[in-house]
Amino acid sequence: MSGYELEVFEQTSDFSELRLSTDGGPPKTRGLDKAAIDRLIEVVERDYSQHAVAQKVFDAPQLRDLGAKLAAFLDGDERWLTQVLDRPAGTTLRITAEKRLRHLPWELLAAGDSHLTVSTSAPLLPVRSVGTNAALKGPVEPENRPLRVLFMATSPEGVEPVLGYEAEEAAILEATTRTGTELVVEESGTLEGLRFVSLDYGVGHFDVLHLSGHATVGADGQPVFLVENEFGGRAYATADQIAQAMGGRWPRLVFVSGCLTANSPDSGAFPSMSESLVRAGAPTVLGWALPVGDVSATEFAAKLYQSLAAGEALDRAVVEARQHLYANKRGNWHLLRVYADRSPLAPMVTPLLTKWRARIQIRPADQEFLDPQTQLSRVASRAAFVGRRRVIQRCLRTLKQPLGGDGAAEALVLAGMGGLGKSSLASRMLERMPTHQRAVWYGRVDLPKFRELTTKVDFPGMEQQIEATKLLDNNDAPLPVRLRHLLHVDGPLGQTPCLFVFDDFEDGNLDERDGGHVLAPEMADILPALLKAIRDTGSPSRVIITSRYRFPPPVGAGIVVESLETLTDIEQAKKLANLPNLRPDSPVDPDIRERAVEAAAGNPRLLDWLDLIVAAPDLDIDGLITAIEAEADRFRRETILAKNLLGSQPAELQKMLAKVNVIELPVPADTVRAVHDHPDATVHVERAVQLGLMEHGTDPETRQPRYYVSNVLRPLIRPLLTDDEHTQACAAAARSLYQLWITDPATPGPAS
Repeated sequence: MSGYELEVFEQTSDFSELRLSTDGGPPKTRGLDKAAIDRLIEVVERDYSQHAVAQKVFDAPQLRDLGAKLAAFLDGDERWLTQVLDRPAGTTLRITAEKRLRHLPWELLAAGDSHLTVSTSAPLLPVRSVGTNAALKGPVEPENRPLRVLFMATSPEGVEPVLGYEAEEAAILEATTRTGTELVVEESGTLEGLRFVSLDYGVGHFDVLHLSGHATVGADGQPVFLVENEFGGRAYATADQIAQAMGGRWPRLVFVSGCLTANSPDSGAFPSMSESLVRAGAPTVLGWALPVGDVSATEFAAKLYQSLAAGEALDRAVVEARQHLYANKRGNWHLLRVYADRSPLAPMVTPLLTKWRARIQIRPADQEFLDPQTQLSRVASRAAFVGRRRVIQRCLRTLKQPLGGDGAAEALVLAGMGGLGKSSLASRMLERMPTHQRAVWYGRVDLPKFRELTTKVDFPGMEQQIEATKLLDNNDAPLPVRLRHLLHVDGPLGQTPCLFVFDDFEDGNLDERDGGHVLAPEMADILPALLKAIRDTGSPSRVIITSRYRFPPPVGAGIVVESLETLTDIEQAKKLANLPNLRPDSPVDPDIRERAVEAAAGNPRLLDWLDLIVAAPDLDIDGLITAIEAEADRFRRETILAKNLLGSQPAELQKMLAKVNVIELPVPADTVRAVHDHPDATVHVERAVQLGLMEHGTDPETRQPRYYVSNVLRPLIRPLLTDDEHTQACAAAARSLYQLWITDPATPGPAS
């Protein structure tokens, strides 16, 4: 795109000079009257404020009129603007102006009845120019590889609305499927997490930093971005703090996708967050001038990265993304603003078919979890996964913590009732740790099966793979010795960190004993040896186990158990939005959808099953309801095995589950004991949790254990209580929760 420079040079408090230059040539100049500037700013503040109706309405006449006034202001009697609009490839207009003028919505510039920035023939891209230096010196050559994006979404507890950051990540991946994008996600949402990722990957690795979340203006007038503290609570980050986290390791582009991130508070008296980040060293920053909707922000990002990943220049990619919003009649199309230093807005990567172009290095993990019979993935794809944010954060802290550190462990066990998404969460862990190789086993694993490790991992070279194969096949040495040599710093996997995943661990790797479960004989040899080898060598490799049942850890092993809970209402809403037949706007009868969602009771797998059932074309409403109930019953029998489990437990334990089930939300242990006033209450809770009949999670505010009995079990356990017992359980729960949450609210405890 052609480049023009527009500078408003303030000579005195009452008089300014407007300068227009092309391709470094001598500027044209003309005077500006302060009164004319004041009148223009007054109109903008009336029609384009945060609460103005016009800026929220697509193609509002007031915005076209405002765009025409801005164009006339630039055009003048000399028709400057008209002269730069006849370039078919489009024009980049770098605007250098004092604070109030830089804050004006130049994206609305209009000629006739059309806005110039979304013109299909000769689009105009306003760029607010910051400073006179360029972070990128000299010619900028595109990298001959796929686009690399560092994505960090922030979602602090208690901040609403909860953004659909999973949908944004999914949309970016979907939009760049053809060319590929290496999307690395920083999951903690903290400044410290951002700092560590930028440090670990180093200068120049990423092309883009994408920050997604809420932003606002503080009481002191300074823009802030809402991030998370180490426990998921709310924290505020200024542009300076974000810059400190990056430590000068800026990518070519920073996209601060949050409301008001390109807004200059007090009518331009203070710099926007986007401008401040450019001043801190980021070459180019994108932000939103006013509050922006989730859908518009997601669609813009997807189109932007689709163009960048295809090798388009940055200025052209922004234009195409804005045109995409306008074509889809999104009222937010004009809110995106570009701030930049003097660096060129050039392509970041080469086109897909460029000779010797590197291939994408990050593979989706869902293909590692294949059913051995159907060869279909048994887990949610990266694009379909939603929720579990706090669980993911805790799991990643465990997996990334060096051995010997607080909370470190050689293994992470993902436990819980069937269908809650343990395997999908394990898949998410693999994707969130792209620095580690993956070795996934499904179901029963014996020593011959474990030796398949050498075919699952990409070794640095053939020499290391041959050595690893010899080690594992050498039965003359004990398994712990062989694995220690395998993971030793000088061994075949010494420089290749791995995640060893044992999926559906209860299927063949556990034996029943005394009402609980212990390691089966073959796994009793493999797992302790593997964990000991990791511990003895200080290897960064880790083990992930998904299991419906809990089991005693091997002696001396460091194992952290993370329990999964039923989806929260917010997580379920996100899940439903991905289901074609259960989503709110589907053509399926609303009553049928409601019955299906109620029957699923927040269980992700059952939601998936019922989404298929309700679309059956050959069933009437009564038939669909019958099918829903039958499918839910099949789920209980085949997935939870609840009837067998329930029937084998003591009567008082079964009754405890029925009592706790009167509370339709997770509750602290004190409430469980209040409802189930029994001398063996602790034993009953431990046994129910161990068997996956009771969910055991972590409260995000107090960081203390909480318990829940899924409503999926209700048809099986409600008959265990008389009406009087049901009433007594409700009363005991109400008294306990009033005491805990109202009279004497708990304070946050130590991190789990």
